[in-house]
Amino acid sequence: MSPTPEWLELYARKRTWTRCPNDLNLYFSSKEICGMAIDQISMGGISLPTGEVLARDPLTYMSREQQPYFQRVPAGEYEAEACVILPEDGDCARYAAVRVCFSNKPAVYHEEALTGEEDLVHLREGEYFGFNVDAGLACVCDVKVRDAFCDFMEEWERERPGDSLFEDYFSSLFVLNSRINPKYQRNGGDWINWRIPNTDYSLPIFQSGFGDGAYPMYFGYDAEGNICQLVVQFIDIELAYPCIAEEGEESC
Repeated sequence: MSPTPEWLELYARKRTWTRCPNDLNLYFSSKEICGMAIDQISMGGISLPTGEVLARDPLTYMSREQQPYFQRVPAGEYEAEACVILPEDGDCARYAAVRVCFSNKPAVYHEEALTGEEDLVHLREGEYFGFNVDAGLACVCDVKVRDAFCDFMEEWERERPGDSLFEDYFSSLFVLNSRINPKYQRNGGDWINWRIPNTDYSLPIFQSGFGDGAYPMYFGYDAEGNICQLVVQFIDIELAYPCIAEEGEESC
């Protein structure tokens, strides 16, 4: 479904309000933000065969009816990487953001990914829409990958009625990947790169920072105004953690 002319007109007027207040480039170029040690890891390939994408909790909100974002990205095979907040004070590693780059050009700003159905009338500066997570997991997928996921899920439910898709299928894949790629993963696993059975599609599925909630996805635009990356932000590091200031300075 395409956005209506009325929606697009309102979007043009409020578009600057959809910009991310954080410099998301720092999440993937720095080793520290606001006094928190961070690192970056690759989660392998991601298939985007049409360039029509959506971000979802794959276990609770994946369905054929879910609309992709109206902004399209270059179709192709890319790499997904995560910005990880290193474990501290007994906490586990937290995935602050996940990024997919479509070119080598840097993003000069990031704007929220939208479907064209959001209520822009009541949008206020500093707010975002986001997507819902109820199972502590998220993914970014192309519409063809979404449909392949739904095909698999429907077949699973027909063949194994009453079984849990996570407990009886995905959980063992997460555990296996945590043993193969243990860096910044708990024993039960924090991410997988899933090749959907009977397809060539790769779909990274990953932990959602602090767990359940609503999280924004942003498109990064280069200096020419073209989409060069997407970033799912789970944790606003500057907001979630107190900044460590230099002696004699106020904290931010």
